[in-house]
Amino acid sequence: MKKGIIILIVLVVVAFGIYQWAVGFNNTAVEYEAAAKTAWSNVESSYQRRNDLIGNLVKTVQGAADFERGTLTDVIEARAKATATTIDANNLTPEKMAAFQEAQSGLTGALGKLMVVVERYPELKANQNFLELQSQLEGTENRINVARDRFNEAVNTYDVHTTKFPGKLLAGLFGFKEMARYQADPGAEKAPDVNFEFK
Repeated sequence: MKKGIIILIVLVVVAFGIYQWAVGFNNTAVEYEAAAKTAWSNVESSYQRRNDLIGNLVKTVQGAADFERGTLTDVIEARAKATATTIDANNLTPEKMAAFQEAQSGLTGALGKLMVVVERYPELKANQNFLELQSQLEGTENRINVARDRFNEAVNTYDVHTTKFPGKLLAGLFGFKEMARYQADPGAEKAPDVNFEFK
């Protein structure tokens, strides 16, 4: 009888310990997942700021006489594609992240071409509104980079927690899946060609 009670107490203590461990794992995973989702929202917010600034930039450039319409059209179309490509923070899959990155990279490329073309228009380069927007865009690009880095850090914390043993055993039971990180654009590892032409 005494032996049976001791065994029962040991089983209850072990079961309670496992329960506490599982609750602790789950609650920490929920916190880390929420932090990663918030970090993703900050990435999207930074890109939204860029899209808003580009809208104002396009309006300013459209006012310039004889401005190259094809370049402007490319920016407008790339901006529309970038704003249409969004990801629900609850579904950050590698495929959706790749599509998001592709749309944003397309806008970055179109914007880069626009800035090169602007060099041929002294009246635009002297326009105070344009200069202010250009400066804000540069600052926003820095914000985007910081937001992406913070997102990747938050995802890393979450992924390490949910994939390390023995937590990995519970992650599957509780429905925690590995999150996709923001990756560098293809070809970003190569140094760009820089060609200085002196006239």
